[in-house]
Amino acid sequence: MDRLPKDPFMLVSAINMLLRDEEFDSLESLCNNFDRDPEEVKAYLLKYDYEYSEEQKQMRPVGYNE
Repeated sequence: MDRLPKDPFMLVSAINMLLRDEEFDSLESLCNNFDRDPEEVKAYLLKYDYEYSEEQKQMRPVGYNE
């Protein structure tokens, strides 16, 4: 993968796949590799009701753990 997708749902899938497959150890390292700001990625996906779980190392729907 040479760039992260722009579509929010494809972006969530790509982030979770790359973190799950242990290609990257954190969202920050993943974003740095693709020249993206992790805070901007989080804010963008929050608009679509996804938030980053540091504990699970994945994007999850807002309120998933409640």
